[in-house]
Amino acid sequence: MKTYRKARLIAFYLPQFHAIPENDAWWGKGFTEWTNVAKARPLYPGHDQPRVPEELGFYDLRLPETRAAQARLAQEHGIEGFCYWHYWFSGKRLLEKPFTEVLKSGEPSLPFCLGWANDTWSGIWHGCPDRILIEQTYPGRKDEEAHFRAIAEAFFDKRYITVYNKPVFLVYKPYQLPEPKRFIEHWQELAIKAGLPGIYFIGNANTMDWKPEENGFDAMVPHQPGLSTWHIFNPPPNADTRNLVTHRKPDVMPYEVYIKRALPPLRGDVDAFPCVVPNWDNTARCGAQGYVLHDSTPALFRIHLREAIGQVIHRHPDKRIIFLKSWNEWAEGNYVEPDRKHGRRYLEACRDEITVTH
Repeated sequence: MKTYRKARLIAFYLPQFHAIPENDAWWGKGFTEWTNVAKARPLYPGHDQPRVPEELGFYDLRLPETRAAQARLAQEHGIEGFCYWHYWFSGKRLLEKPFTEVLKSGEPSLPFCLGWANDTWSGIWHGCPDRILIEQTYPGRKDEEAHFRAIAEAFFDKRYITVYNKPVFLVYKPYQLPEPKRFIEHWQELAIKAGLPGIYFIGNANTMDWKPEENGFDAMVPHQPGLSTWHIFNPPPNADTRNLVTHRKPDVMPYEVYIKRALPPLRGDVDAFPCVVPNWDNTARCGAQGYVLHDSTPALFRIHLREAIGQVIHRHPDKRIIFLKSWNEWAEGNYVEPDRKHGRRYLEACRDEITVTH
């Protein structure tokens, strides 16, 4: 018997489950995402809060045993690898320790790639919109070179996820790069000089009208769950909003309604990859300002994932990519790790839909 995957399911991975000095200073000693998760409370009748992890518990990502257990779960359930969120602020890296340990130790063996979360950290979700914690800036070529050299070792790792032998690098907000094409041309030059065949750049697009090819990118993936892109939670004037949003705080939408419009048609003239969302509820992080996809179930997620597979199944195997948002965004209610309510059932949906055994 041999098992293969219909598609390449790559899960976004949040490293903010260990204490760092910066978060200690900003939010209090020992702060991690678990701080927000543990204090969440229901905000309306039937609101599924708090979310409580099951077999992995309230883990610390500094522990290799935790990272190994996560990788085993992913491998057993058809997930090809993790896209670790990477934070670079003009020479300063944050939350890098888990990935640095993965790289240095060679364990776990699960494939990976990096996604640059190029966004300013602020207090916007905590009632302090004017509080800038650390600003994302773009100083120019020297900083770009330093950035490349800081992570170049990862690109040569045998576990690194590639498309046509080029390491995949995702940019969270490509439209915020002041000179995207020049930046990418610079990194491509650095990559080739370092001995790589180049880099495969994917932009996390906030609209399907964004043109990756004009900005130097190789591909795009729509930003989901589409808080601004698809106007799902904030529809344009005169839009038909029946059965969509409750017009309360937090904004609530049935997950069953969401998945019917969550996967826009992909452009055929450029590489575009779907992004599936198992659930969403960021009220643990931002309270009544949050957004909720209500009543997500593993069965509905299975339908959502099956539709995404249909969007890519006809492609060359290297480009049958689906991004899963996310592996472990617990404070956004956006995860497939086992919890007390559903156990492994979201993961089992991934395994059953993605893998085929002959």
